[in-house]
Amino acid sequence: MASNLSTAAAAASAPEAVAREHNLPALVFGVLLIVVIICGNMLVCLSVFSEKALKTTTNYFIVSLAVADLMLAVLVLPLFVYSEFEGGVWTLSTTVCDGLMTMDVMLCTASIFNLCAISIDRFIAVLIPLNYNRKHVDLRQTVLLSATWILALAVASPVMFGINNVPGRDPTECKLENDDYVLYSSVCSFFIPCPIMLFLYCGMFRGLRRWEEARKAKLRNSIQACRKLQEAAASLPPLASLPPPLPPIIERELTDTPDDQDRPFNPSVYIDGPVRTVSLAEIKFNPEPRRRKTAKINSRERKAMKVLPVVVGAFLFCWTPFFVLHTLRARCQDCNVPPAMMSVVTWLGYVNSAINPIIYTVFNTEFRNFFKKFLRGCCSKSAR
Repeated sequence: MASNLSTAAAAASAPEAVAREHNLPALVFGVLLIVVIICGNMLVCLSVFSEKALKTTTNYFIVSLAVADLMLAVLVLPLFVYSEFEGGVWTLSTTVCDGLMTMDVMLCTASIFNLCAISIDRFIAVLIPLNYNRKHVDLRQTVLLSATWILALAVASPVMFGINNVPGRDPTECKLENDDYVLYSSVCSFFIPCPIMLFLYCGMFRGLRRWEEARKAKLRNSIQACRKLQEAAASLPPLASLPPPLPPIIERELTDTPDDQDRPFNPSVYIDGPVRTVSLAEIKFNPEPRRRKTAKINSRERKAMKVLPVVVGAFLFCWTPFFVLHTLRARCQDCNVPPAMMSVVTWLGYVNSAINPIIYTVFNTEFRNFFKKFLRGCCSKSAR
């Protein structure tokens, strides 16, 4: 690997060197990828802020994830695509490279931290439902969203402070130069959040399964109670053979409160006084006044929860190869990681930013309906 780098550096520095071959497929694919990421994630943001059905706390976290993907497409991918088009040789200044590495680390970290924040938010919603606010973003959710970006910036900040300026740095290659920082950023950005996220999702779905089982048991009990009432009603005598209703004076005595039973009997109350009628609106039922309030998870939230594991699975599929090879290349000096393989896993990681809007479209009805309506409106306007 070192010999390859030195050969590339010599070719770049030699004035009479043969011109590099430009990677045209990388340029075409990169431009298409940038367009798809920008359009898809902008649609996600527009749908959440314009559709009332999509204004949920979970979707605000999804908007934060979409913003990270948008910033990646605008600030990172153009320079990365340019470098790939130049055959992997960095022709710009090292200062621009450091800025690119800072944004790359920060936005990739922000993406996984957003997914981790979503898992924490969903865990609270399922396991502690009475303390969860489903209508508005409360203080806890604001802290989660803010911490996502602050921690991501903290992980990337050493690059801004010059940790990439190591002795003997090759100016024709743009990468993280400090091997210790590579390990630190990989652990903070990927290897710690992923197990936490998976653990929280396992706990969330166990709680959701228990909630579903309790709901089905309650429904079965209600059905059995209705059947017993129907059987009891069927065994009653017909209405014609029922005894006549009690006179009002006797009915009132039967419904007297304990305080009224201690009072002396006064016939004038029943004979001379008018009989008061009670309307149905005045009757208030409170069968269990001390019953504990329980929070319910509606069908829309259950559908949203089923989308999130797909998003997490796609993220792990796209980024795990990169972080494994990235860490391996930094810690194992004798391991030969081909540059072509590193380029492929980096592209795979960036493709993840374009996958999320597709996942929402396939698995979420509200997102799908908005996308169809928006695209239909755009096509009708262009036809005019």
